Amino acid sequence: MLSRTDRSGTDASDDQVAAGNDAGDTVGDDGAAPAPFEGLEREIRLLIRRAQSSGASIARRVHPELDASAYPLLAHISERPGARGSDLATFFGVGRATVSRQLSRLVELGLVERTVDPEDSRGQRITLTPDGAARLDRARSSRVAMLEGALATWETEEVAQLASLLNRYSTDIVAWKQSGR
Repeated sequence: MLSRTDRSGTDASDDQVAAGNDAGDTVGDDGAAPAPFEGLEREIRLLIRRAQSSGASIARRVHPELDASAYPLLAHISERPGARGSDLATFFGVGRATVSRQLSRLVELGLVERTVDPEDSRGQRITLTPDGAARLDRARSSRVAMLEGALATWETEEVAQLASLLNRYSTDIVAWKQSGR
């Protein structure tokens, strides 16, 4: 496991950092809060680290042999049944070969199925199998319960606002990347 040295000179584990136990990053050396975009970068960095840390666990809840990167793929297919592999590659910003390999593994595990695209016989439409849908629903329910427990002191409106802002962030980041800036 990687470790990191906090300001006191002791090592902080990744789990402590992921849990936000590195209080030295919340203020600058001058005691002031970081500038808005620096603070945002820090929170996104920690959010990504926490997501990576829990990704393997949530994937194993779907299937014990599932790779961590497959959970978001399965969730996206669930939300958009009949998606094409090229659509998935575009959405996740990865190559078609990467998605093809992941889909092949999901087919092997019996979680998704490919059918010929009726609009283009060269393409395939991807859907969850009934087993894949049931497994994903159980894992998603578990994750929602975890969020409900962790954010139990939050008002419902605050949770909705966070979800809305994260969606806006994701949409704007994708649009910015697609603009070629």
